[in-house]
Amino acid sequence: MIHNVQFRLLMAFILVIIVAISSASFFVARSSWDEIKRYEELTNDIRTSRVISIVSRYYFLNQGWEGVQPLIEQMGTMEEKRIILTDESSIAIADSQKELIGKEYRPTDLGEDLYLPIIYVPSEIQENPNLFPNAQLKIGTLYISPQSSSTLTIYLSSAINRFLIWGGLFAIVIALLITYILSRRILSPIRALSTTAKRLGRGDFNQRVNIRDRGEIGELAQTFNSMASDLQRIEKLRRNMVADIAHELRTPLSIVSGYLEAIRDDVLKPEPSVILSLSEEVSLLSRLVEDLQELAIADAGELKLERQPEDLSQLIERSLKAIEAKALEKGLKTYADIPPNMAPADIDYQRISQVIHNLLNNAITHTPSGGSIHISVKQVDMMLSVSVIDTGEGIPPSDIAYVFERFYRVDKSRARSGGGSGLGLTIAKRLIEAHGGTIGVQSEIGKGSNFTFTVPISKDFKTGEL
Repeated sequence: MIHNVQFRLLMAFILVIIVAISSASFFVARSSWDEIKRYEELTNDIRTSRVISIVSRYYFLNQGWEGVQPLIEQMGTMEEKRIILTDESSIAIADSQKELIGKEYRPTDLGEDLYLPIIYVPSEIQENPNLFPNAQLKIGTLYISPQSSSTLTIYLSSAINRFLIWGGLFAIVIALLITYILSRRILSPIRALSTTAKRLGRGDFNQRVNIRDRGEIGELAQTFNSMASDLQRIEKLRRNMVADIAHELRTPLSIVSGYLEAIRDDVLKPEPSVILSLSEEVSLLSRLVEDLQELAIADAGELKLERQPEDLSQLIERSLKAIEAKALEKGLKTYADIPPNMAPADIDYQRISQVIHNLLNNAITHTPSGGSIHISVKQVDMMLSVSVIDTGEGIPPSDIAYVFERFYRVDKSRARSGGGSGLGLTIAKRLIEAHGGTIGVQSEIGKGSNFTFTVPISKDFKTGEL
């Protein structure tokens, strides 16, 4: 359960939600408390100023402190504070709690800090000093106990904290519900992909996922279906390849076995013609095995190339010379279009010669009598592009994408004896790719085909050191 993706998503969302809500609650509570305290302080200052004003007015209206005790008691009750009034000698004139009247009072007597505003004559009295000659003198000190948190403040703080807690819990529940729904929606396609992948692993290559999502999951589903199609095609090619290899081996082996059995039974004598036929069949087998081995090495990425600067024009001329007799026998014309002073190619001479021979032999096989085969070379950026063009039968558009697959035949009825092993173009593609080039084909039915490959120009030529 702990390794379940949905569980991990839920835990991650819970953690994020708790952190977010806790942070928000902390800052909201702190800000609210600061605002409440600021409001309390402002209110306290106003109320204290009002008490001072009322008490000082009492003094000047009554020209003394006589009878001020009821007023102090009333102020203490209204403000919910202890108020003590002392004269210039620090003798308590009035006490809202009636405990210190007539006694000397110091702020530390009660063991608490008291607010100590000094009472002066109000400004309007100061404007008429003739009425009150002593108006500029200190007439007393008013001690007001410190402001404590009011019931309203405590209630507001508790209410805010309570609302934050309930709001946070409600948000967590809603978030968890949304997270659960979203996680199921996200993980549902992943489970479908996982189930389909298991079926593919068991060899059912017809499996596909049906996910109609336009986001990353939809792209993943499309990629998965494309992969499944490729696997299905590869599996089909693999089965065809096994069947083709068995066919390729069976025919010459049957012929060799038949000849040997006939010789053993004295039906045939080991004459030179018989031995030549046996040799040809053995050569066919050897060539097939060598092609398969070379293809296996190329697929494993262990193909070794002995690359060096080579004159591609000379290689092409030698290749054309080698197939000249075979082309003339079939009534085909061959010619090359090679520009002068062509840059040297960075290639393995034997491997590229093998590629050109393969393409030329392929062109001869598929070009009827009276046709032609043309080789052209041109430089494209820092690559040399070689084209082998024939006027043969052409390749159907539906088959062009598969001509480089192993054992693939455009004409399914063509005999192997006349069509080769079916590995030549596949090997050519691997050799060209090993050189860092590309190979492709353009073809039109009834007009011929154009096989083109590229190889890099020598580095020495690029740097001008050749």
